[in-house]
Amino acid sequence: MKTIVTISLGSSEHNYDFRTTFLNTKFRLVRLGTDHDPRQALALVEQWKDKADAIGLGLIRDHYRVGTQLLHEPFMEALEEAAGDTPITAGTTLREILMEWSIRHTQVKEGNFFNNAVTLFFNGLGDYRAATILQEYTDNLYFADPVMQVAAPACLGSLGQLEAYAQATHPLLKYTPAHIEQPRLNPGSRLNRWALDNILKKSHVIVGPYEAIEHLDEKFLAKRTVITSTISEERLEALRQKGVYTVIDYTPQLFKHPVGIGTLEAMICAATERNPKDLTHDDYLEIIDDLEIEPRVLFPNGHRRVNRFAFVIHPLSQRYLTKAKPLALLSKVAPQVVMDQVERTMAYAPPFVYSKVDGIVSPTGAEAEGWLITVGGTPKEILRHSPEFTYRRLLAAADMAKKMGAQIMGLGAFTKVVGDAGVTVAKRAPLPITTGNSYSASGALWAAYEACKKLGFVEISEKGKIRGKAMVVGATGAIGSVCARLLAKAVEEVHLVAPEPAKLLALKESILQETPDARLELASRTERSPALGDMDMIVTATSGAGKRILDIMKVKPGCVITDVARPLDIPPEDVAKRPDVLVIESGEIELPGDVRMKDIGLPPKVAYACLAETIVLALEGRFENFTLGRQIEWEKVREIYKMGLKHGMKLAAISGVNGVYMEEDFRRVRELALKARKEEAEASEVA
Repeated sequence: MKTIVTISLGSSEHNYDFRTTFLNTKFRLVRLGTDHDPRQALALVEQWKDKADAIGLGLIRDHYRVGTQLLHEPFMEALEEAAGDTPITAGTTLREILMEWSIRHTQVKEGNFFNNAVTLFFNGLGDYRAATILQEYTDNLYFADPVMQVAAPACLGSLGQLEAYAQATHPLLKYTPAHIEQPRLNPGSRLNRWALDNILKKSHVIVGPYEAIEHLDEKFLAKRTVITSTISEERLEALRQKGVYTVIDYTPQLFKHPVGIGTLEAMICAATERNPKDLTHDDYLEIIDDLEIEPRVLFPNGHRRVNRFAFVIHPLSQRYLTKAKPLALLSKVAPQVVMDQVERTMAYAPPFVYSKVDGIVSPTGAEAEGWLITVGGTPKEILRHSPEFTYRRLLAAADMAKKMGAQIMGLGAFTKVVGDAGVTVAKRAPLPITTGNSYSASGALWAAYEACKKLGFVEISEKGKIRGKAMVVGATGAIGSVCARLLAKAVEEVHLVAPEPAKLLALKESILQETPDARLELASRTERSPALGDMDMIVTATSGAGKRILDIMKVKPGCVITDVARPLDIPPEDVAKRPDVLVIESGEIELPGDVRMKDIGLPPKVAYACLAETIVLALEGRFENFTLGRQIEWEKVREIYKMGLKHGMKLAAISGVNGVYMEEDFRRVRELALKARKEEAEASEVA
């Protein structure tokens, strides 16, 4: 039987002495904690060097490599000298292999798990290799070494800073007490503590020994991922109670008592009768493979995860600017020329966070949180400048979103129609981009369908199909063709209008391949379609801003018109002419969960469909450029609709030119439509 003694600077409360078998060798394992006393650790090494076949070390600074520098630790050298010919190891090589494997395994298995995650290392010098791996997935790396080791009131914010810190401080740090590596969150001043707390609050991943993490409060650990080692059932329960979602324990638990990496590497040395320096990576690979060791990824609160998004908004008019308190006061006393100048100036303002959004929980268990980022330009100012002007502000917002940890960013309102509708921004941005137009189209048609049901002028078949007529104006365009394909499945008869006869014929042919029983009629212009006055539903999706698309006076009372064009096809003054017609601009989406965010002009928990698309993609873990450009793919419209249903999205509101329609608005339109239809019938009888 071989004896392994583990000497740790940790607490003596966790000492053990038991027997086991490992690599076909019988072992006696003894752990001796020194309660942070390096002199006792040195004495124990001298005491056990002739009794143990190998010595493992715990919570002791090993020699470490940072960048191209190999930095030697005097205390480790003293321990190695005291051990004499007895193998002694802190398990650094095995730890680096298992830690890297655990990180890569989690990134792949859990799907882009570490993308843009704000990650805090308690001991960046000791975990330098892990930091280089995580940098492949995120640039948001912070290191608490200065706070913990020299009581500096700031964390490091990059690998480059960590390397410079190591070079500058190692000549001093190598003479500090060995236990100083193991922080107990008691920095030298309130300022130091504030610097650490500030990073902890915004972190998504925390890397460090359990002895450092166990002292953190729930406010720093709830919903976080912890990368650590030697997690027992008791420790896992403690992390569960503090709300930790994911624990990545890179130390395999092979015995009845959790043992550290230093102990495992000492056992390998004893079983193979070799010193740590003589073991090769091939030796470790063979042992890991033979033992069928797997990364230990634990979910103490169930398999839960929070994905992160950002969404860009902007003031829709000068009136929205006056909602800010300083500008609200100014607007009451300043002449219009001053407010016009304020509007022009705000277009140059840097982006800022308008609201944190959290509490979004899908029925699947997935969660999402994010930030609404404001750029200052109104539509008037956005259109007054070149697209490049807006691109620069969107890219600044993307940089901000990335630093906060967002994994995807959506473009809202006019920011998604400027220039090439997101294509250039997506090429330059440091994270995936979506315009939300797929869900906007889906939401608008969803709203139109529900509006028809509310008004009650059409019958709905048992299969949910509208027994009536619908028209798509601009049917051969990107959004129009999508609407045409979807309406062909939802309405008995669909009229397609576009000024391109050949494209219309090709579109009809394509739709009939997908929906063979569809009834389709074609026309080049609305005024040439005698059926305009028979339509129960009309969708306008043209790019003819400023041109009259259809004569709203020829539409029958009770018709539902959905204007999905941006800018809008039907101006507010035309809408006002027909109070007996329901004109829809968009369908708003109710988000799942107890959603918390600032007012965006909608009821609580309700979001614009373009924002909802970004959230759906975050919940699904689809961190990709989803909807870009003006050519919307109808397959994506269908896909985002299905994903939305999966994650509990509901149609919450139907909006028009004056905002969200209330129930009394539907009743009023219905009453006016009934009255107009009655008058038309009476006039027809008289004629």
